[in-house]
Amino acid sequence: MTGFWLLLLLFVASAVLVLHAWRARSIVNKAAPTYRPGLEPYPLIGHLPQFLANRHRVLDWMTEALERQTTCTFVLRRPGGVRGAITASPANVEHVLRTSFDNYPKGPRFSSLLHDFLGRGIFTADGEAWRAQRKVASHEFTTRSLRAFVARCVHAELHGRLLPLLRRAAASGAPLDLQDALERFAFDNICRVAFDHDPRQLADNGDYTADCTFADAFRDAANLSVGRFRYAVPGFWKIKKALNVGSEKRLRESIAMVHDFADRIIQSRREEMLRAGFDKHDLLSRFMASQDETYSESKVPLRDVVISFLLAGRETTSSVLTWFFWLLSSRPDVQRRIRDEVAAVRARRAQGDVDNVIGFDLDELREMHYVHAAITESMRLYPPLPLNSFREETDDVLPDGTAVQAGWFVAYTSYGMGRMESVWGDDAQEYRPERWLNPVDGTFRPDSPFRFVAFHAGPRLCVGNEMAYIQMKSIVACVLEELDVAVDGAYRPRQVASLTLRMADGLPVTVKLSQLHQFLHQAMLC
Repeated sequence: MTGFWLLLLLFVASAVLVLHAWRARSIVNKAAPTYRPGLEPYPLIGHLPQFLANRHRVLDWMTEALERQTTCTFVLRRPGGVRGAITASPANVEHVLRTSFDNYPKGPRFSSLLHDFLGRGIFTADGEAWRAQRKVASHEFTTRSLRAFVARCVHAELHGRLLPLLRRAAASGAPLDLQDALERFAFDNICRVAFDHDPRQLADNGDYTADCTFADAFRDAANLSVGRFRYAVPGFWKIKKALNVGSEKRLRESIAMVHDFADRIIQSRREEMLRAGFDKHDLLSRFMASQDETYSESKVPLRDVVISFLLAGRETTSSVLTWFFWLLSSRPDVQRRIRDEVAAVRARRAQGDVDNVIGFDLDELREMHYVHAAITESMRLYPPLPLNSFREETDDVLPDGTAVQAGWFVAYTSYGMGRMESVWGDDAQEYRPERWLNPVDGTFRPDSPFRFVAFHAGPRLCVGNEMAYIQMKSIVACVLEELDVAVDGAYRPRQVASLTLRMADGLPVTVKLSQLHQFLHQAMLC
């Protein structure tokens, strides 16, 4: 029977490939793209051979291909006549994300790939469904009360679980997978922010808890959903889904667990809201309390809304911080400047102020301009979302002269853009936080969001970027104030294809008390 299903799948895949190729021949190219040697597509299969040869380093391959194009753009051809433009040009990015925003929606292909998991949430929605969610989210994420709630959640997770875990690692000398710890931390934290629910992925005593069904299902659903983008034959996943086999069977089971959990949380919250004295500040409660007519008429299930925010909070900050600590391990000069700034902020605290002795409040975090710059520079080189794609609605010509046709995909690679000398200068591939600081007063100086696209740009600019910085700056300041996080100098992380930019083998580190804390500890013993 296994052989029969394999033959059936191969037959259907071949039929799909031929059909797409036949349809593609009817499309008349208005402007044939030019390719540098080595980038020329093959008949029918397009750039598939180059992709397969570089699938273990696909982001670097794309970056190298874009560097060789004078426009920082090239037209990618996939099997079956699927075509699209990939760009690292800030002018093109601004055109797609702002100037011609309505002509570049996420589109049905992107939505269909993630719909089973995310439904009509803000990451997959277009049109009125997206605008309604964006309106509510923009309002809620700008309230000081939500920022304060996020800060409290971060403080509780950081000082109650993550720092104790790192201290125990320092005491034992045992190696620790920092990526895994940060992902667990991020999941606990975003569940508190989104649901006011504690999945306890990092337990108070440092042991990982057995209550991880929801977390495991959520991770698998995210990874398997993104896996649909990587099929050599577009749409092949639909066959597996119809037959309920392989990865699609596992995806169906994982999504069922995630949706069941979310539905139970929402039902429980509805019951709580009927009680007197109900007072919650999490995102779910805020969205449920919102009676905005536009949002209500969009008929987007609350489950889709909250799962989308859960996905963003779990994946992005842990990705950023993992690459940040890896970069930092080879830059003692950056570590010193961060510690000096944190110490200066700590020293400015009023002598008689006994509030918030542990950690830093929002105003103190805003004073940490170098910390902000160091994290931002890490995101320039290792953005959490390295690639983003849209659908071309009508024929268009990008600012660099690239002609694109209706139905094509148009994608920008923030990973590649961060490495373009044409965008960032001769030192584009160097980790240099100072590029983000005002040379006069040392304050953080933001750049164009169409050059630095880690948080997207235009109408779809991430509404949670300030809260992400609150979380990341809190962790960096508190960890480096007390601890040294060391990585073996010979370790070179491999990138893994996931929803975000992750390390395939984690980030093994050893943790020690910083020299200052060792000195203070010895002084106390004396």
